Amino acid sequence: MGTYVPAGGLTIRLLGISCSPRAGKTTAAALRVCLDAAQAAAPGRIGTEMIELAGLDIDGDLAAGLPSKPGRRDDFPPLVDRLADPAVGGIIIGTPVYMGGPTALGKAFLDRWTVFRKNGFALRNKVGACLAVGGSRNGGQELAVVSVLVAMMYQEMVLVGSGQPHAHYGAAVLNDGKDSVAGDEAGLGMARAVGNRVAEVVMRLKRE
Repeated sequence: MGTYVPAGGLTIRLLGISCSPRAGKTTAAALRVCLDAAQAAAPGRIGTEMIELAGLDIDGDLAAGLPSKPGRRDDFPPLVDRLADPAVGGIIIGTPVYMGGPTALGKAFLDRWTVFRKNGFALRNKVGACLAVGGSRNGGQELAVVSVLVAMMYQEMVLVGSGQPHAHYGAAVLNDGKDSVAGDEAGLGMARAVGNRVAEVVMRLKRE
């Protein structure tokens, strides 16, 4: 589900959550750029971990108190402690844009966050950010990012965007139609800016 990248003298961990049903593709690539920028912004103090939801079965209906269907597995509970871990200072979610919003997998994942509200707002004051990958420059990335940030707001997380000088809501990355984001320097620049801003705020909160 992910690889933990340690840093010497590590004090804080950042989680990157890829909500794409396609493992290792454009959303994961953009999220990796974002996480690498965050780690580089605070060398020796921040470590990162990527969790890809691809292949996981996460039943959003359980957030409504409905029972799981007989025989259906539920891959969400093992993620609960990883997200709520006090060592985790920030969570960056990456999602492809599907019909102007996050994926169904990502939405089910966020719906299940009701458990954190019931558990004393376990994600409170963790830094939250988002990036989205779309098939065109104005392909719904903003709507997808805002949807994720609203869910984070319900958890009393500290929301950040890309910081100065532009201070965008998050990162909008372009899939070039050939299953790559490598050529989208503008979008990847925003992803790096989000990573830098997350690192900045996480370190400031840690000092305080």
